[in-house]
Amino acid sequence: MPHGADSPETEQARILVVDDDEVSRKSLCRVLARQGHRTAAARDGFQALSLLESERFDVLVTDLVMAEMSGLELLERAKHKSPEIEVIVITGFASISSAIEAIKLGGFHYLEKPFRPGQLEQLVMRAAETVRLRRRVRELEERAREGLERPQILGDSREIRNLVHLIRQIAPTDSTVLLTGESGTGKELAAALIHHCSRRSTGRFLAVNCGAFAEDLLANELFGHEKDAFTGATRTRLGLFESADGGTLLLDEVGDMPLSMQVKLLRAIEEREIMRVGGNTPHPIDVRIIAATNKDLKKAVAAGLFRQDLFYRLNVISIVIPPLRNRREDIPLLAQFFLGRAAKRAGREISCFSDRALQALVEYSFPGNVRELENLVERAVAVARGADIGYEDLPSDLREMDVFPFEQPDSSVRTLREVERDYIQWVLRRTGRNKTKAARLLGIDRSSLWRRLKHYEIDESGDDP
Repeated sequence: MPHGADSPETEQARILVVDDDEVSRKSLCRVLARQGHRTAAARDGFQALSLLESERFDVLVTDLVMAEMSGLELLERAKHKSPEIEVIVITGFASISSAIEAIKLGGFHYLEKPFRPGQLEQLVMRAAETVRLRRRVRELEERAREGLERPQILGDSREIRNLVHLIRQIAPTDSTVLLTGESGTGKELAAALIHHCSRRSTGRFLAVNCGAFAEDLLANELFGHEKDAFTGATRTRLGLFESADGGTLLLDEVGDMPLSMQVKLLRAIEEREIMRVGGNTPHPIDVRIIAATNKDLKKAVAAGLFRQDLFYRLNVISIVIPPLRNRREDIPLLAQFFLGRAAKRAGREISCFSDRALQALVEYSFPGNVRELENLVERAVAVARGADIGYEDLPSDLREMDVFPFEQPDSSVRTLREVERDYIQWVLRRTGRNKTKAARLLGIDRSSLWRRLKHYEIDESGDDP
């Protein structure tokens, strides 16, 4: 969807690793690459600064003690050169003074050796999400200033027409909205459209991923902090509640919020005021709340993972964003939109899909929803060899049709017998009833397939070509 489908839980980030020890440098790069990030390495601070001149990085991971330039000096110079970047300082010579200095200079975190790879992975994920959020807020602000057209939810299906009608109907109210739906369906876009169609459209629309931050960091993001609230807090900082005053605040992935933080959020919603971290003075807020989640909050409440009173506060108006597999007729329109945008960005003259490629897209179940479709089209544009997107330009797993859409639109639960029978029929159709190929894809031999055809009374007509 244009202008922002949901942000992935873990987006690929660009990481710069700096360490004068080659073994450590390569080891850190391997850990982060395993998480799916793109990494670059520098042997010292000077090489790192040179890379920062030519490339944009999200996170800088640097050793503290290095021969020619210390990690703290690099931190300071990197933040001056690239204010958006988040810096994680690693050292085997930990001291309280150096940790404090790192935070004062704007460092994201200070990690002491030895540490588990998972600790670094978690830190980098949080740092990258912080950068993403900051850039997203700036983009939304710039769009508002430039007066660009409102967000659009593309689609001609009945599900999308009903969704847009409902959004326009409830947008002028000031009621809290709970958006539910699978990852990648476009919950953030729906929230942006609600804001645009509301009486608060001249205010700011801000978003925070509640699952991307530890509780203390999330409290700081939402409520801000007073000067001297903690080490390194050299000035008062407004949180998103105050920054979005008069506008709309999206609490994305609210189902991942820690229980103790849920209490603070409930208090802010009920009392319509917040207290900054380290302060004791209440500050009134005037913000419309939109919450979004891919979790079943009723089940979370029953399991004791989500507060019932907060659920009722958020679930004033409930909107379900349909998965892409339930509106397949929208796939050609969405694919064409993403194709035009990706081709323009890549500087390529590609304007359409072949019939076979488009049919394959329509038949695919898209477990990653609209976000997966967008990524798939972008990849196809990058690898396309002709003037259009051909079947051979699609990912191999999609071409082989390895994914079977066993979940039905009516969400009914079927027996194992029904699933196996339907799957065998589906594979036979995909292979043109070529039983040899069908058996190979099913992982069984021809005699086993023949027995299953008899057992499930499946039409055997059609010989192998």
